[in-house]
Amino acid sequence: MRFIITAQTSADKQATEQKSDFDAELFKAYMRFNEEMHQAGVLVASEGLNPSAPGARIAVANGKRYVVDGPFPESKELVGGFYLVEVNSLDEAIQWALRAPSGFGSDDILEVRQLTGSGDLPPEILQLITESAPTWSASAWQSRSAS
Repeated sequence: MRFIITAQTSADKQATEQKSDFDAELFKAYMRFNEEMHQAGVLVASEGLNPSAPGARIAVANGKRYVVDGPFPESKELVGGFYLVEVNSLDEAIQWALRAPSGFGSDDILEVRQLTGSGDLPPEILQLITESAPTWSASAWQSRSAS
């Protein structure tokens, strides 16, 4: 089972409360946590996300996508980074999340959500996926079952 663990700022924290000085020891704690998950064979990916200002938001209206000019959501509403883990259960994903370091201010809240796998979909939906995206679906489902 794959889970995404997203990191975000606590809603009750002011933007000014976030750390502005780089803490090398804290950073190393995050990297050691990544290394621990990697060595345990559960880490699929782990990335931080840059601030939203240089990014873009795409919305939809009348079936067409368009670029939305700011303002972007407040920083407390943005995801600061994520861990993608492959584990045997929600409880195992939660146990990893409980061990994650914290302190940069953009990861006060960790949200754990299961990704949709082929076993979560009805056969008729899997058939539509296979017909519509045969090479992608073969590689996507194969890589997940090989782990």
